[in-house]
Amino acid sequence: MKMQDEDCRTERFRSPVKTPLQWIILIAVLAAILYVFTWDEATASPPKPFGQIVHPNNTSNVKEKDTVLLIWFIPFGRKTQLKSCATEFRIEGCCLTDDRNAYLDADGVLLHHRDIARDMSNLPRLPRPVFQKWIWMLFESPHNSQKIPGLDDLFNVTMSYRADADILVREQLNPKSQGSEDLVPLEAKSKMVCWVVSNWNENYARVKYYRELKNHIEVELFGSHAGRRLSSEEYIAMMKSCKFYLSFENTLQCSDHVAVDYMTEKVYNPLRFGVVPVVLGPPRSSYEKFIPKDAFIHVDDFNTPKELANYLHMLNKDDEKYLQFFGWRKHFIVTKVDFPLEHACRACQYIRQRKGFQVFKNLSKWYWG
Repeated sequence: MKMQDEDCRTERFRSPVKTPLQWIILIAVLAAILYVFTWDEATASPPKPFGQIVHPNNTSNVKEKDTVLLIWFIPFGRKTQLKSCATEFRIEGCCLTDDRNAYLDADGVLLHHRDIARDMSNLPRLPRPVFQKWIWMLFESPHNSQKIPGLDDLFNVTMSYRADADILVREQLNPKSQGSEDLVPLEAKSKMVCWVVSNWNENYARVKYYRELKNHIEVELFGSHAGRRLSSEEYIAMMKSCKFYLSFENTLQCSDHVAVDYMTEKVYNPLRFGVVPVVLGPPRSSYEKFIPKDAFIHVDDFNTPKELANYLHMLNKDDEKYLQFFGWRKHFIVTKVDFPLEHACRACQYIRQRKGFQVFKNLSKWYWG
């Protein structure tokens, strides 16, 4: 009797024979469930559109030897059209994608610091494959970027404006293909000192310096603070009409680590348009890593703003001495950076060339001091 009961129970839970159609439906349902759970594990949030991808999100189309770089965040939420790294920068063998389902196959993951949640909840949830490199990217100053606990030993590679970063990406002076000098037309310069400023704070060192400087030389202000917003065309025309430009950063170096090498387009734009930048920011030695020492004027070279003003007045009257600041233009040209496409391509190039094991320790100490 007991044996009969056991047979009944066994028979009761035995699966009935399924037709081919039932097997197809069952397999489809199981595949859908598996996909949902796999996707939820691998991503902290749904993928966001990043514009045109070089390769389709289906990584089966990627060539066997291609290096796959997964762009985890849209930097600052900007939408951009991605183009071929080979076409734009002559970087071959790179596949850029924003498809987070490709996480386990990606050779590298590019993570923009300013988009990382403070609790790191929007980072990949799955463990990092041993072959994969995480690239930490930040181009804002430490003063304007929050320090996030837990990131110190998380990344393999750093990308920044700093000269000691693994991947250095910044506007810079590159050799010209031709040796002809790009002359600066003095007749077009109707203004002495110009400054475009929007972020105005009375506590900033640059504002305090300006308030003293303007007592000794005329400074023509532009930007939202002055109620004189400029279009792109107006900005270029304004630049070309000025002899000097106040390339004042809103962040100063306070130690050997904080704001090291931090300089923005504020210094490179004047150089591009034939203006002498008057810089306030990192020490002269930081600027000289990237710019010829006789291409700019540093406020630290003068004891007071009045001394600087006197020097600018002297240069304004001596064309020969003024034009000496542009000797570099015979050999170099200022190149812009295509953000974020160039950053992604440079990151892909780096990990393509360096497949060995790599770690980076103490990110907070290195960047924030």
